Amino acid sequence: MKLNKKLKTLPISPGVYFHKDKNGEIIYIGKAAVLKNRVKQYFLNPQNMDIKTRILVAEIVDTDWIETESEIDALFLEAEMVKRYMPRYNILLRDDKSLIFVRIDTNNKWPYVSFTRNPADDGAEYFGPYYNGFAVKKALRYLRRVFPYYTKKRFDLPGSKQRSNLSDLDDHLGLSPVGMNSDEYKANLRKLISYIKGSRKLIILDLQQDMKKAAKLHNFETAATIRNKIQNLHELQRRIMFGDKEFLDISKDEALRDIMDLLSLSKIPARIEGFDISHTGGTNVVASMVVFTNGVSDRGKYRKFKTRKEHNNDFYNMNETIARRFSQKNLKGWGKPDLVLIDGGKGQLRAALQAREQSGQTDIPFIGLAKKQEQIVVQNFLQGDTLQRSGNDKFCAVLNIVKLTELGGVSSISDGFILINLPNSTHIIKLLQRIRDESHRFAVSYHTVLKRTKQTASLLDDIPGIGPKTRSKLIRKFGSIRKLQNVSDTEMVKLIGPSKAKLVKGFVKAL
Repeated sequence: MKLNKKLKTLPISPGVYFHKDKNGEIIYIGKAAVLKNRVKQYFLNPQNMDIKTRILVAEIVDTDWIETESEIDALFLEAEMVKRYMPRYNILLRDDKSLIFVRIDTNNKWPYVSFTRNPADDGAEYFGPYYNGFAVKKALRYLRRVFPYYTKKRFDLPGSKQRSNLSDLDDHLGLSPVGMNSDEYKANLRKLISYIKGSRKLIILDLQQDMKKAAKLHNFETAATIRNKIQNLHELQRRIMFGDKEFLDISKDEALRDIMDLLSLSKIPARIEGFDISHTGGTNVVASMVVFTNGVSDRGKYRKFKTRKEHNNDFYNMNETIARRFSQKNLKGWGKPDLVLIDGGKGQLRAALQAREQSGQTDIPFIGLAKKQEQIVVQNFLQGDTLQRSGNDKFCAVLNIVKLTELGGVSSISDGFILINLPNSTHIIKLLQRIRDESHRFAVSYHTVLKRTKQTASLLDDIPGIGPKTRSKLIRKFGSIRKLQNVSDTEMVKLIGPSKAKLVKGFVKAL
């Protein structure tokens, strides 16, 4: 009865819905172009559903939802929430589990836009992930009318293959950046990237100003072109668009709201940064910084660190990483987080807090997440009327005992820290696990790249007649022995000359 009453309030906007069981656990997450129509379908004509869906519906006791501005906001948010909560029925019912990313290699002279399901640590920018590849590709097709871009490596550069008829057709349709030099093309791509990240309002405002300037100069052809771009952007808004951060109402994200309430933060933590360390016995020591904006991963803002010392001491490594993150240069370039999550317990958090102290950024909340019991670790709480401080910390989290009890959690004190144990099914733990796991994945990915590069360098040391400069060229260009084995003779000769190419090719073929 309660659920039926709630279903009557479903909006007709796009969004993401959350089906819950009698224990309040999220058992399925889905997206909808029209929430009212999609969610009600679960409770109509169950005899037409497959057996798995009927079992799901039988368990639904409550449903919540988050409205979004567009379908693609719902697509992005659904993917993030499924990764956060990992509902059991999403695994059973989904057919489109493979995620897709938009890839733009901005370091290339002539970058192109492509799609991949396996992001690599190759210096390119990746946007996503998205569940529905068809919808994302459709959105990029609309955006291409406004911000022309290449979809594959340029074929009209010296030494490259001849241009295809399809490329010529793209030129005629205005989909390729004909007439632009490399700098103009990259500026055009930066606008595309800005739009993908959610800054469409600023982009439209800039275009309107450019149109007015062109009209004042009586350059009416240019003004008309810009006008058409603005119209295409508005058309995209009506159909499908990006912008997960601009329109998502984060006050409806229960995890963010619960964290704010539990720790009595002054505001919802819109930007959370997660840090982790990865190395092998103190070699190739790296650290990761992942960023979650409004509760979802923001890959464009991820950063990685290579520690200055090879040190088998995670406390030292974490201290150095946080000190570098909060240097004046990085604070100016990256801004400040609303909350920092350290992968680890009291030791790692203590090392991070020492670096925070030295940087003078003592107003930023830091917490740890200990793996063994998924225990939240926080320093300096106010309980009742007693303020517990150590050092000169300006930030003191206030543990909300009422909220802790409401969440079914317990707390204890140990070595100047408060240890918080919450049920693993709570929104807070699901979000913190998601951030922690992503920071771990990113750190391990970078560590693996360095380890392979070092192994390649070691093998190349054994080639007689190949010096450090040549080794450096080969490593920068190819990165691994496997890639070296597949390089054509022509490409190798072009890079290091015929005599050295012969030595290297003979060596790698013998491996």
